[in-house]
Amino acid sequence: MSVLTNINGIPLFSTLQEALNWASANGLVGHHTHVYNGQIGYMGGANHVSAINTTTTPSTRSTISTTRTTSTSSRSSNSSY
Repeated sequence: MSVLTNINGIPLFSTLQEALNWASANGLVGHHTHVYNGQIGYMGGANHVSAINTTTTPSTRSTISTTRTTSTSSRSSNSSY
C-alpha cells in the first residue's frame, strides 16, 4: 500500500482502490479525497467524519485483542485487618 500520510489517524492513499479496500475492512463504504503536497489522495469512507469515527484499523484491533491483560488484586492471608 502506498500511504501518502495520515490525517486524524486515518491513512490517505495514493490510489482509489487502496482507499476502498481500507474502507471495506473497516465497515465503511465509499471514499473521499484530500489534497496532500499537491497530490490528490484517497481516503476510505464517504466523508471525513465517517472515516474518523472509525477509530481503529483491523491491524490495531488485532493488536488490542491480543494484548489485553486482566489484573487481579489479591490480599495476603497474613494481613492484619
